[in-house]
Amino acid sequence: MLNLIKKMKLKRRAIARLAALHFYGNPSAKLKVVGVTGTNGKTTVATLLYKVATALGYKAGLIGTVEYILAGEKRKATHTTPGPIPLNRLLKDMVNKGCEYVFMEVSSHAMDQKRVAGIDFAGGIFTNLTQDHLDYHKSMENYFLAKKKFFKTLPARAFALANIDDAHGAIMLEGIKAKKYFYGFEKACDFKGEIKRLDFEGQDLEINNFHIKSKLLGKFNSYNLLTVYSVCNLLNFDKNEVKKILLNIDPPKGRFDHFISSNGIIGVVDFAHSPDSLEKIIFALREVKSTDSRIITIFGCGGDRDPLKRRIMGKIGVKLSDFAILTSDNPRSEDPEKILAEMKTDLTMADLQKTKTIPDRREAIKKATEIAKSGDIILCAGKGHEKYQEIRGTKYPFNDMEELRKYLTS
Repeated sequence: MLNLIKKMKLKRRAIARLAALHFYGNPSAKLKVVGVTGTNGKTTVATLLYKVATALGYKAGLIGTVEYILAGEKRKATHTTPGPIPLNRLLKDMVNKGCEYVFMEVSSHAMDQKRVAGIDFAGGIFTNLTQDHLDYHKSMENYFLAKKKFFKTLPARAFALANIDDAHGAIMLEGIKAKKYFYGFEKACDFKGEIKRLDFEGQDLEINNFHIKSKLLGKFNSYNLLTVYSVCNLLNFDKNEVKKILLNIDPPKGRFDHFISSNGIIGVVDFAHSPDSLEKIIFALREVKSTDSRIITIFGCGGDRDPLKRRIMGKIGVKLSDFAILTSDNPRSEDPEKILAEMKTDLTMADLQKTKTIPDRREAIKKATEIAKSGDIILCAGKGHEKYQEIRGTKYPFNDMEELRKYLTS
């Protein structure tokens, strides 16, 4: 019975792909579509590329987790990568609006379900691969292979750009037809970066002896900036104009969003919801914080998702923070108390002494603002741009940034 159901699902997907190409005539052939895949960085890279292309005067499109944009027209995002029919409809609309470039996130789910089959990509980007989505893929090998499928589909005329510093970077591009390029900070590569300055004011990078500045924070954003600059080179964008644009460019919603309250407390909201992304955002804060300031981290783990990462995230979040508050993310159908208990599995007595458990996320944020003093950093991790919290099948209005600002300004 399970095999029959699986075959029926595959048949429906194949029909959807054929229908999309029939009704919309493969609009991607009239666009320069650049896909971004990887565990972390997809949204930032795709969004920054869209902003750069737009600032250069091109009409461009964006398809990703936060929103879809068609030459300036914003639409609500339903999936990181839509299904074949809505995806081709979007691309057709972009063609009709005169778009030349499209930057889109390509998720591992999308590749496994062949949502982008038939899309004519001009280029593909690999950012990194760390543990995530194992509730779906079941193993890191399957997760890797889903990502690699994307690069195997790229034609010989396309470019494939990968992070050479990531353990999977080189093998991700093995055996593909597209032209291969690599970027990184640690190893010899086509686009070699060096961090010259990194603080709470931003950063200075040198890439192949070309100097750029940005107000984006954190080393993980150094990689994002290096990726964007590399792609702009491959697309033959004017690098001096790109340099000017990157100087004042803002990150996507919910990615290292931050503000300073009137009493000097720094509030940060980030979408970090995997072990690697949580570690990177806290390390980024440690790199730029003052010596006597503390990092107070509020985070949880989603329900009905990979349970194996809960104990890992719990340990990372508590270990790297000066104080941690474990709370609900999107518990969905699961018991929040059960999720929180699993997050504390590997915590020592010393860890528990600097940890508080508050299942209600609003109360957790309020408590953090009561604990914090001038100079401290409060990090709300896991939900980023999301404006809801999903509990028992219902999505309730909730916005980390609004809650953080409310309690820090009251």
